[in-house]
Amino acid sequence: MTTLIIMESPTKAKTVKGYLGSSYRVIASKGHVRDLPKSTLGVDIEDDFKPKYINIRGKGELIKELRREVKNADRVLLATDPDREGEAIAWHLSVVLGIPLDGKQRVTFNEITKNVVRDSLKHPRPLDMGLVNAQQARRILDRIVGYKLSPYLWSTVRSGLSAGRVQSVATRIIVDREDEIRAFVPEEYWTVDALLKTPQGDPVKARFWGDKNGKIALSNEAEAAAVVESSKKAGFVASEVKHSMKQRQPSPPFTTSTLQQEASRKLNFQSGRTMRAAQELYEGVDLGSEFGGVQGLITYMRTDSVRVSAEAQADTLSYINEKYGARYAPPSPRQYKTRAGAQDAHEAIRPANMSLEPAKIRRMLTADQYRLYKLIWNRFVASQMASAEIAAVTISFNSGEYIYRASGSTVKFPGFLAVYEESTDDNKESEDGDKLLPPINDGDVMTTCDVVPEQHYTEPPARYTEASLIKYLEELGIGRPSTFPMIVPTITQRGYVTRQGKSLLPTSLGETTTKLMKESFPDIVDCQFTATMETRLDEIEEGQRTMQGVLSDFYVGFSEELERANSAAVKLEVPPEETDLICEKCGARMIVKNGRFGKFAACPNYPECKNTKPLDKPAAEKKAAEEQAQPTGLKCELCGGDMVLRHGRYGNFYACSNYPECKYTRPYGQKIDVKCPKCGSDILTKWGRNKSMFYSCVRYPECDFSSWDRPTKEVCPKCGGMLFHKKGKAQLVCKTEGCGYKREAAEDEEK
Repeated sequence: MTTLIIMESPTKAKTVKGYLGSSYRVIASKGHVRDLPKSTLGVDIEDDFKPKYINIRGKGELIKELRREVKNADRVLLATDPDREGEAIAWHLSVVLGIPLDGKQRVTFNEITKNVVRDSLKHPRPLDMGLVNAQQARRILDRIVGYKLSPYLWSTVRSGLSAGRVQSVATRIIVDREDEIRAFVPEEYWTVDALLKTPQGDPVKARFWGDKNGKIALSNEAEAAAVVESSKKAGFVASEVKHSMKQRQPSPPFTTSTLQQEASRKLNFQSGRTMRAAQELYEGVDLGSEFGGVQGLITYMRTDSVRVSAEAQADTLSYINEKYGARYAPPSPRQYKTRAGAQDAHEAIRPANMSLEPAKIRRMLTADQYRLYKLIWNRFVASQMASAEIAAVTISFNSGEYIYRASGSTVKFPGFLAVYEESTDDNKESEDGDKLLPPINDGDVMTTCDVVPEQHYTEPPARYTEASLIKYLEELGIGRPSTFPMIVPTITQRGYVTRQGKSLLPTSLGETTTKLMKESFPDIVDCQFTATMETRLDEIEEGQRTMQGVLSDFYVGFSEELERANSAAVKLEVPPEETDLICEKCGARMIVKNGRFGKFAACPNYPECKNTKPLDKPAAEKKAAEEQAQPTGLKCELCGGDMVLRHGRYGNFYACSNYPECKYTRPYGQKIDVKCPKCGSDILTKWGRNKSMFYSCVRYPECDFSSWDRPTKEVCPKCGGMLFHKKGKAQLVCKTEGCGYKREAAEDEEK
C-alpha cells in the first residue's frame, strides 16, 4: 500500500522522507497552488463575497505531476504547516487534485522529528474548515482594502501607491509617535548626589530622595542649590538599613513575537531574517551521520502560546539536573499562562531534541541558524530552571531635614540567570543599579566628600524599533504570528517608513497618507477596529461566526467611507524629503527622488537644473550594516585581515573587514567533509538560480571545480579518480574523462 504525503516545503519533505520507509512517497507543492488573480479584484461582492481562485501562473507542470502522484497512490495525506495558512494550502490542494473533503487526509507536525512524524501519521483528521475560512476571510479583507483603496490613493496622493489593512495601522502608530516627539516639550529637573565615606573609609554614593513627608522633586537650580547647601552643613548619618531577599522569575519560552523581539535586541536580526532561520531550523538541517542525518531542530515557529508538553518538560528537567545540578531545577515543572486572546493550537517555540546542544552541532549550522538556535535553546532551558535569588539592600541617610538613599543588590544564587537573561528595549540603567554596597550600620556617621547637583531634562518617547512595534501591536491584539514578519518590510518597501539604525521613522509620504486615511477612512487606521477584526477572524476559526457575515459587516461601513472619500477627493502635495547634499550647480538643497534603480538625490529646481547624485546610505544605516557583519575566524587571502559574514542581495557571502580598502570576497556555503580534487581546498554547498543545490570549490573562480553531483571520499578502482554520488540516483560514478566507471551505491553510501 503506497501512501503519498504532500507538504508545501521541499526541505521539509526531504526531512520527513528520511524518517519513513519505502511505502511512503513525500513530495512538495512549493507553497500555494492557487490564489486570487493579481489583475482583478477576484471577489464577487454581490454573490456573498465569493472568491474566484485561479491556479498560480507557472505551476501548471507541478499540478500535473501532483495529479499523477495522487492517481498512483493508495492513500493521500496532506501535511502542510499546522496553522491557518497551512490548512488553506491543504484545502486548495484537495480541490485542485480532486481529493475528497470528507475523508481523514490531514496530518500536522508540531516538530519535524522521527517520533512525532510517525505518531502524527497514525492520527489523520478531516480538514478544519474553520481554519480555512478564517484564512480566506483575512485574504479577502486584505484584497478588498488593497484594491478599493489604492485607486483613491492614486488620485489623491501619488500613482502606484497601495494600502494594506494591518500595515496602515502600523504606519499610523509610527506617525503618531513622531508627532508626539515633535510636540514634546522638555521639562527641567535636578538630582543631587552625595559622595560619602563610611567610618571604615569605603566610598558610597547616595541620591537625594526627599524628607519625612515624602519624595521631593527638584525642578530648578535654586531648589537643588538649597538642598546642597543644607546637606553640606548638616552632614550624613545612616538612619535605616533594610535587607531583603528577592526572587526573580525566568521569562516564558518564546512565542513568534517574543522571538522576533529578542532576536532584534540580542542578534540585531530583522524579523524576516529571524523567521527565515527559524523556518530552516523547523524544517530540518543535515547534521551528518553522527547525529542521525537530517533533523528538525525546533518546534513550529508560528505560535502565540507558551504551553510546553509534559514530555519536553521532563526531558529538560533531566538535562538541567545533569548539567547544572539539582538546585537549579524548580521544585515542580513551571507552567506559564498564555495571554488572553492568544491561539493555543501549538506549543511554545522550543528545541525538538534536548540531546542536540547548540555547541555540539555548531559546525553543521549556518551562522544565522546557530545564533538563533542557541537563543531559542537558552531561553527555553532557562524558562524551566529555578528562580534567581537576589539580595537587596536599601540604606537611608539623614542630612538635617532631608533624606538620601542608596540601593544595591547582589546575586546570591543565579538560578536561570546562569543560562539566560531577557533584554529590554530601554537599555538605561536603573536608578538603583546592581551595585554592591559596603557594610553600613544604623547610626554610622558618614564623611562627606562632596554633594553634587546635576541638571537633567525629560526626554521624548523613543521611536519604535521593529521589536517594540511588534510588541505594541501584540498588546493591542493586532496581527497574528504569521503576519508579524511582513509588517515592517511591507511599509518600508512601500516608502511609508524608513529605517534609521534600528529606529523606524515615517517619511513625508507616510505622514501625508496617514493624515488622509485618518480623515477619510478612520476605521481602517483605527487600532481598536483592527484588533476587533482580528477577534472576528478568530471567531470564524472557532465556528462562532461565518466568513460571509464578517465580510458583509465590514463592507457596509467601508463602502460608505469609500463613496464619501471619492466624492470629496482632492490632489495632495507630498513634501519632498530633503538631504544634507547641496547642489554644486545652483546651491539648492537636494531632495530624494525615486527612479527605476531606487532612490537618488536630485536638484529641486528641475528642469532648470538637472543635477543628480547617488544617495549614500545614512551613517546610522552603515553602522547597522557593520553591526550585522558576523566574525568568522577566517583570514583574508589578500591582506590578512579578518573575514566577516555579510548578507547581500543574492544571499550570504564572506567579505574582508577592511572593505573598501580591500574588496576581497569569498562565496558562502556549508562545508562538506570532502576536499577539492583539483586544488585540495574545502568544498561548499551552494544554490543555483533554479534553487538547486550544487557543490563548488571555496576558491572559485581561481579553482573552477563545481558539480551538481555530490563528491565523495570513494576512489575509482579503475583510474583512481574521485567518485561522485549521482544526483537523484543511488549510483556512484567517475567523472574522469575517458573512464566511465559506475556502480550502484550501497545503502549507507546513499544516506
